[in-house]
Amino acid sequence: MPFTFNFSNFGGFGQGGWQPGGQSGQDAGYSRPQRERKPRKPIGTPLTRTLINLAVTAVVGLVYFYVELPVLNPHAEEFYVFVFLLCAVYCGCAVLTSGFQGTGAKGYLGFVKKQCTVPFFVVIALICAVAVGSIASWVVLRAGAYSKLLPLTTGDFASEVEEIRYNQIPMLDSDSAARLGSRKLGELADMVSQFEILPSYTQINYQGRPVRVTSLAYGDLIKWLTNRSNGLPAYIIIDMVTQEAEVVRLDEGMKYTTAEHFSRNLNRHLRFRYPTMMFDEPVFEIDEEGTPYWVCPRVVKTIGLFGGTDIHGAVLVNAITGESQYYEDVPTWVDRLYSANIIMEQYDYYGQFHNGFLNAYFGQRDVTLTTDGWNYIAINDDVYMYTGVTSVTSDQSNIGFILSNQRTKETKFYPCAGATENSARESAQSQVQQMRYTATFPLLLNIADQPTYFMALKGEDGLVKMYAMVNVQQYNIVETGQTVGACEKNYRQTLLDNGIIDRIDAEVPEETDFQKMTGTIAEIRSAVIEGTSVYYLRFEGEDGFLVYASAATIPSAPLLNVGDSVTVYWTGSGQWITARSIVVENRAVAAPPEEPAAEEKTDLGDSPVADADTSAVRNASDDPMESLAGGELGWTDPNEYVFYNASN
Repeated sequence: MPFTFNFSNFGGFGQGGWQPGGQSGQDAGYSRPQRERKPRKPIGTPLTRTLINLAVTAVVGLVYFYVELPVLNPHAEEFYVFVFLLCAVYCGCAVLTSGFQGTGAKGYLGFVKKQCTVPFFVVIALICAVAVGSIASWVVLRAGAYSKLLPLTTGDFASEVEEIRYNQIPMLDSDSAARLGSRKLGELADMVSQFEILPSYTQINYQGRPVRVTSLAYGDLIKWLTNRSNGLPAYIIIDMVTQEAEVVRLDEGMKYTTAEHFSRNLNRHLRFRYPTMMFDEPVFEIDEEGTPYWVCPRVVKTIGLFGGTDIHGAVLVNAITGESQYYEDVPTWVDRLYSANIIMEQYDYYGQFHNGFLNAYFGQRDVTLTTDGWNYIAINDDVYMYTGVTSVTSDQSNIGFILSNQRTKETKFYPCAGATENSARESAQSQVQQMRYTATFPLLLNIADQPTYFMALKGEDGLVKMYAMVNVQQYNIVETGQTVGACEKNYRQTLLDNGIIDRIDAEVPEETDFQKMTGTIAEIRSAVIEGTSVYYLRFEGEDGFLVYASAATIPSAPLLNVGDSVTVYWTGSGQWITARSIVVENRAVAAPPEEPAAEEKTDLGDSPVADADTSAVRNASDDPMESLAGGELGWTDPNEYVFYNASN
């Protein structure tokens, strides 16, 4: 069959082909008719539609609440997002169920005003609240209120900051602690395959020692499914002084943690029980008996609607049982209530705005800021946050530093001009530059009444290799040592060589390990030996007098009563215990011991000193009392006896 080709319309040319204006001849002047839209029918009656809209909105709201956990509090921005979402869902459902036929934004807006009056006015009211609340919280208008968030007093460093014993100096930073914890867990074959360690270590004081603690976590979702019935079996303690890691196994596992899912997840557990409370990041702590808790600080807004972030009490959640209770005044074993970020933010508000908002940017008289970093130190069984303070116009030197109690927020500023922490770190690293050690963020210590940066020097493996001390005011004075004692000895000698301290202050106090015993006083006898009152204590369950306490060493010894439950600290050995410190654990209501007769011999019954004469007692007590090195033991409160350093 022959093929024929017709080129008359090839390329759109020729009759009926391309015409000026870009239209073909056949289509010129022709427009395709639009398809007629089918009308949508409303669903049911108005009541039915309203119920459907409410049901869909409730379902969406519950799912969103369960997943995102928004706080139902007008001081929280997420509350407004949640309400806006509910209103939008309701309006969207109303459009679909009503058979709405309008077009354009104007048509939808008119429909919402007529058919969704309540959600419409709720949204308008919320927008107004956000606008007014934001203006009322604006730092430009409320600079004075922001500057008063942190109560601040000025202290004297030499007289108020005591020299602390070596067993109170944390020698690890968070990174080193995490490495030690991971290595310890790796030694436990029954745990390492199923669990990992939460990276959020909390530094606390536990039984008088600075430690970091954290919880375990499930390795993955499958391991959570296979282990969730028993919970997390242990937590980790890192001793910040001895650098020892311990895995504390629990008789009953922790079932309420941040590593859980669904209803046992800590954040969800909190939100369902306290839907209107705002919380800061929960922190893991243990009480003095080793029971694990989550400390959940309650956040409040104190300026306008959204400004002035502060902490008001906390909810304590038992990690094992999930029992929770809100405390406005938290128990004293809680060490971390105020985070370092909140404290530093509040100080920065003070430093910038205590002379007014305009001064913060124009003139900048006395405008100060915290430095980039912080550290923690144990003082009197509380954990204090330390950070430096520098002028806003200088980043090479500090004008002082602050110490803030993380439980009470009691904060003191100590004027002390000197090097910044980063300058001190660089100075310390330069001393051992051939070893390529890295210095941790420093602590500020009192060494011979000199403000001193103390820091650990870590190797590439992340473990502590050496220690360094840098004088704050003269940061060219740097010394290092393999141990803290050696480092301090070298540092004091350098201070002496530079004429900064006297020879007597150049001697390093000898560190002493104390033994302790606890008991209830059953009987007290007293005597005066060489003009000093001494007291002999017999505990319940003991036949004779075991403890010897001198009022010269323990000024509060005359206040001890029969029935007091006490802990006695001592060193050395002998016929009886020569007390160096006595801590009253539980005071009984009883009359004080009778005053001793001058230079008379005391009848001690069947005790080891019953047959000893007064001179024997004196001889036995002289050496132990004089051998105390590294600090005296003294009394500060009628109900508590604590260590304090002899230099103060």
